[in-house]
Amino acid sequence: MEVQRQICSEPSSKTKKNQKQQNSQSHHSSLYLTNAVFFALFFSVAYFLLNRWREKIRTSTPLHVLTISEILALVSLIACLIYLTAFFGIAFILHYDEEDEVADIAAKTTEVMPKLPQEILVQKVLSMEDEEVVGAVVSGSIPSYSLESKLGDCRRAAAIRNQAVERVTGRSLEGLPMEGFDYDSILGQCCEMPIGFVQIPVGVAGPLLLDGKEYTVPMATTEGCLVASTNRGCKAIYVSGGASAVVLRDGMTRAPVVRFNSAKRASQLKFFLEDPQNFDSISHTFNK
Repeated sequence: MEVQRQICSEPSSKTKKNQKQQNSQSHHSSLYLTNAVFFALFFSVAYFLLNRWREKIRTSTPLHVLTISEILALVSLIACLIYLTAFFGIAFILHYDEEDEVADIAAKTTEVMPKLPQEILVQKVLSMEDEEVVGAVVSGSIPSYSLESKLGDCRRAAAIRNQAVERVTGRSLEGLPMEGFDYDSILGQCCEMPIGFVQIPVGVAGPLLLDGKEYTVPMATTEGCLVASTNRGCKAIYVSGGASAVVLRDGMTRAPVVRFNSAKRASQLKFFLEDPQNFDSISHTFNK
């Protein structure tokens, strides 16, 4: 029984769909035909009235004196104008209202997004268009630094951040290239929140003989003579038999900086810190 019901219900659904398509096609065809009739009537009546008025001017007949045919033609002209204006005006208003509704939905989505859970927020960002994501970054709904993690596309994140910076600053970044760079390779490595890249000339120095091995050293710089002087140093080391390298300590040192109004005052602090007790007291204060 269930199989029979499914088989019987399937043709009825297809029939309804076909009927809807036929009704839609017939509606469009009748609409096109009506528009064509009104257009033809409008131009015909306008041509008739122009000819009649030209003839009245040639025969010095008053223009306000109208015959029955001219009255009918004038009424037809007004009717055509009303119909055509209403038809195209309503279509324009409906299109305008539809755009406003889409803009309102996008604005409401941007306002609601910060309150959504993280998983839902990621899904919404993945489904949004680039323009909407840029708007969310500009408004602060989506933090700029989180674009890579939310979008899952470092190239797209950099492009969206680039557009957001242009809108916030009002300055064009047209001269900053975007294409031709692997943004995935720098994620979590050497540059945060990228918006593009710059082209730097790359020179080569060497060979450098270090620990018995030859190294060719690429150098990216815009400083004149830097690569040339490094290359001469590499040559001098090579001719001298090479160099040996020993790593004593691998680390990073951070220290406080104290600023004074004069070099004399800074030298007084230097002499003050030469006393171990004074150094310990200052160190204890800075460590707080």
